[in-house]
Amino acid sequence: MSLQDLRAKMPDYAKDTKLNLGKIMDEDGVDGLSLKQGYMIALASACATRQPVVMTAIHEEVKSHLEKAEITAAKAAASIMAMNNVYYRFVHLASDKDFASMPAHLRMNVIGNPGVDKIDFELMSLAVSSINGCGMCIDAHVNEAVKAGISKQGIQSAVRIASVLVATAQAVMIDEGICCSE
Repeated sequence: MSLQDLRAKMPDYAKDTKLNLGKIMDEDGVDGLSLKQGYMIALASACATRQPVVMTAIHEEVKSHLEKAEITAAKAAASIMAMNNVYYRFVHLASDKDFASMPAHLRMNVIGNPGVDKIDFELMSLAVSSINGCGMCIDAHVNEAVKAGISKQGIQSAVRIASVLVATAQAVMIDEGICCSE
């Protein structure tokens, strides 16, 4: 399924999501970022939604614009952040602050060597961490993005892409009767 097919499939109650979905995949929707960064963020975010229709449509849309290493990095960001967001959200929310001083004992080598520019991986990780709701990870990725010179507008764009793809996945699931039926 293409992005155009996905947009056409969007139900009337998700008109705003449909309009936003069209905007995040062009130059106007990635203020402060390159379009290529937007594509990588969109793919990582689509993977993080866990919604097969959304993942397929976004992959089809971006695959001709991204190199194999960039596609792999987007998948890696979604995968490693799935683990890190659970662990560090626990550390952040646990009443017992001793957990914060304990070593994680989790392999995270891809963060240090993602196969793409470090800032691109940080932006993908920020988007996925926003989807997964890990404040500790969000703060860490925002800090790295700011240090690398990404504007607040660019950071907002990364999170906006993630939010639109979550809304898209939600609409698809509702429409498929996964969330509710008529």
